[in-house]
Amino acid sequence: MNGAIGISALRVALALSFVGAIALVAAARRNSAALRSAGFAVVYSSFGLVAIATLAMLTALISHDFSVSYVAQVGSRSTPLIFTIISLWAALEGSILFWAFLLFGFAALAARIHRKEPGHSLEYASAVLLGIGAFFLILLVGPANPFHVVSPVPLDGPGPNPLLQNHPLMAVHPPLLYLGYVGFSVPFAFAVGALVSGEAQDDRWVRGVRGWTIAAWIFLSAAIIAGMWWSYEVLGWGGYWAWDPVENASFMPWLTATAFMHSIMVQQRRGMLRVWNLNLIVATFVLTVLGTFLTRSGILSSVHAFTQGTIGYYFLGFIALVLVASLALVAGYAPELRRGGALDDVLSRETAFLVGNLLLSVMTFTVLLGTLFPLVAELVRGVRVSVGGPFFNQMTLPIIVVMLFLIGVGPALPWRRTDRAELKRRLLAPTGGLIVGLLLALLAGARDLYALLAFGFGAFALVSNVQEFWTGARDRMRAHGEHAASALGRLIAGNRHRYGGFLAHIGLIVSVLGIAASSTFKTEREITLAPGESVTVSGRVFRLERVWGRQDMGRTSIGADIALVSGGRVVAHLEPEQHFYESSDTPVPTPAVRSTAARDLYVNLMAFKEDGSSATIRVLVEPMVAWIWLGGGIVCLGALLALWPRRRRAAPALAATHPPRASHARRAARRVAVEVTS
Repeated sequence: MNGAIGISALRVALALSFVGAIALVAAARRNSAALRSAGFAVVYSSFGLVAIATLAMLTALISHDFSVSYVAQVGSRSTPLIFTIISLWAALEGSILFWAFLLFGFAALAARIHRKEPGHSLEYASAVLLGIGAFFLILLVGPANPFHVVSPVPLDGPGPNPLLQNHPLMAVHPPLLYLGYVGFSVPFAFAVGALVSGEAQDDRWVRGVRGWTIAAWIFLSAAIIAGMWWSYEVLGWGGYWAWDPVENASFMPWLTATAFMHSIMVQQRRGMLRVWNLNLIVATFVLTVLGTFLTRSGILSSVHAFTQGTIGYYFLGFIALVLVASLALVAGYAPELRRGGALDDVLSRETAFLVGNLLLSVMTFTVLLGTLFPLVAELVRGVRVSVGGPFFNQMTLPIIVVMLFLIGVGPALPWRRTDRAELKRRLLAPTGGLIVGLLLALLAGARDLYALLAFGFGAFALVSNVQEFWTGARDRMRAHGEHAASALGRLIAGNRHRYGGFLAHIGLIVSVLGIAASSTFKTEREITLAPGESVTVSGRVFRLERVWGRQDMGRTSIGADIALVSGGRVVAHLEPEQHFYESSDTPVPTPAVRSTAARDLYVNLMAFKEDGSSATIRVLVEPMVAWIWLGGGIVCLGALLALWPRRRRAAPALAATHPPRASHARRAARRVAVEVTS
């Protein structure tokens, strides 16, 4: 029953998607209100149908309906309920169904939010979203059908991948990732809609997609941080980023989306970069689809695994179609879109954004090249090669250092032209921060050039962005006589976009400093201990107390009780574990982590003797890892602040007829200065 309901709903939704897309295009071309209403009704109906299919799959998973092929593939009666539910995105077919559910949900929400806006870009954008949705529905009723009937019906299934049911973060990371991926479909669709409707020269479409872009960027940022945290907490290797192709697949659209968010500010302020911005949002959308292709087509395991199925060819065809059609559309309108402002001064905020855009684009291309090269090499030469961390670090670290410098110098640069003397004054404190950061890093023992530059320019950028809050609040205190907390709060509330951006910069800097510290000053040791024996790492004593075993639901757990000893007494117990699942011969590690603001104590159980007579443990002491997660939270908080709608200001009262006193004039001048710099 669940399978029949699900596949029927998807088939009807597919047919409606084509009908709705045609109706919306016709509505825009004929200016027909009736066709417009019918098209939007199709958008809402399609979302309802895909939601029914998704609910049918969830019902099948929870009820262990093994007659449904996807449930037979990932379900198990012994799997806990939470992991049974999140099995929806544990494999190819379910994740594509979840993608389609989110996509049609965003399409319905966009139609609802923008339905009263003038012009016809919404009709075209909704038609594009229905077209994208139709592609995923074709996959779902074709090569990725999750509702195939299984006969005979098995009594039980293997359950999801053990890695996906070993930590609650798997209930958070994939949904955030898909919300980010799918969210970028909306600004892409509106960009295409603006081009086709002839409204791309009017920057109204940029204002319309700003909120969608920031929201998708928040989701993707949170997903990347959650994925790093999951890798750190689950995989047991003591790191959080390995330049794995799956990690790169999420990082590339994050880079281009970051560039897009900054460059649309230049378009709104100066009328520049219209063509560049269109290309950026096209690249972002294509990279989200490419990321899904890389992670779900089987091509990462082997080109031969990719050729065993057909779904990869569907993705390649769709990516090619989107690229060719979008770039042709942008190229066709490029001569009209290039009209706009020009750079007035090399030392200006526009220049900083342009250089930052260039660096982010180069970094994206570098990561793309390193990710795809092994696949191309295997396809052409038949030999598997690997491109690892050394390549990515060597190519990206210089870019990251320069980006830190730009994040620091950007806030000090005004739009259009720069007063050199004022720029020197505003960069005085950040330069002091740079010197202090370098000295502290040297005193701590850092000798690697890029580590020193990261600490120096990280401190430079941190002081520069914090200074914006300080100077703005100080000016309000002088102009209005406000207390510090009140001045800061009203400053931020009065320009959430500006100060939300600065807060996001601060969060990013904090994360980069955490990465630099944990990578530079990490110490580790692997040793085999018998109960009662201990090892000292970075002045901390770790003593093995015992090796224990436990039988849980669907798995067997083996752990080691490690006592952390200080001053002759036990101050904490760390219990790293290995979990053995019935569906896998490979154990899944769960390291024990004791985290503080200063450092993490990380212990992983590598091996053990069955009689409990010894255990091999790996101990790592990693400074400032918690700063990475803290910085990620600050990034998302800053972006949320920038996304928060501005309060409408009341109309100003009529000015008095008599001239203001000098003191009032000075206060007014300060207020104007604050507004201009904002």
